[in-house]
Amino acid sequence: MKANDLRRFIKTTEKMVIPSKVASTTQGSAMLRKLPLRFQRYIVNRGARTNPYMSFIVEPYSVFLAFEVTDTKAAERLLPPNYSLFPSAMFSDTAKRKCAIVSAFNVHTSVFWGSRVEFYLIAENCKTGLLSWIIIEYESNTHSYNPKQGFVGPSTSHSVVTTSYLGEIIIDVVSARSDNGLILVADLKNGVLKELDQRLWVEGNLSVDYGGELQQCTKPFSLVFDPTEMAQALKIPINDISLCTNTFGAGLLNPMPFEVACFPYAQHFVTTSVPTATSMRSAKDLEQAVNEINNKMNAPEEMGCKR
Repeated sequence: MKANDLRRFIKTTEKMVIPSKVASTTQGSAMLRKLPLRFQRYIVNRGARTNPYMSFIVEPYSVFLAFEVTDTKAAERLLPPNYSLFPSAMFSDTAKRKCAIVSAFNVHTSVFWGSRVEFYLIAENCKTGLLSWIIIEYESNTHSYNPKQGFVGPSTSHSVVTTSYLGEIIIDVVSARSDNGLILVADLKNGVLKELDQRLWVEGNLSVDYGGELQQCTKPFSLVFDPTEMAQALKIPINDISLCTNTFGAGLLNPMPFEVACFPYAQHFVTTSVPTATSMRSAKDLEQAVNEINNKMNAPEEMGCKR
């Protein structure tokens, strides 16, 4: 993708985030949570008719830990129908194995703003053949929405996802509702930019679905992004990770990750307000979708500097 097209897309996603509207949505979600689930879904679907897109900006220094699945049968039971675990790895130079990924990141979107920890199983969609990220559970310090539970309030007792001048990522996220927790310190000084596995990071983000208690028999949905944002990330040596607590996937996974990735820059996504299936299957499809959004959301004269 041309650099100028990427800059347009970045500006588009950022301009969709209006703090006053995010604050208003946050206040309104507390009221919506009191409604029956069918009314919540109706309101969300109705709103999507006039505003179908949501921007999703993951802030710099998001961290991803990959763990090998040790109890395949138990992990398979958490998947939605027509999925099976598929050997994968975050980096192209890492041996593939059946795995789960735990991520921690700060995010600002057009409807919420805060931090999240998410737990995914990596599986193949048996119908489409697409590698897929299956969201099993998540914790957040702000409100959220998912098709199974509707509007959900903050779930954490505290949520720290930050960095230090020592070159560290500091994560300390603990749930107020369950035993979930992720506490670690990652030293970035020895991190090296390495090539990411493109099937996982590009194809996989075109097929995102819900599993575990979040299953709702929805169709997998896609994120729209510049695929080159998924070209590489910092590979952090395992010895530079001090993992104090991780309860996500307890009993299913090797307790220590086999690789750790960090994105030292922001990542910009657009998705639909409600999970919606698309026909995208490749990086070329993504680039076309990015250009379509650029053209739809921006006047030509707004492109500005050509540098």
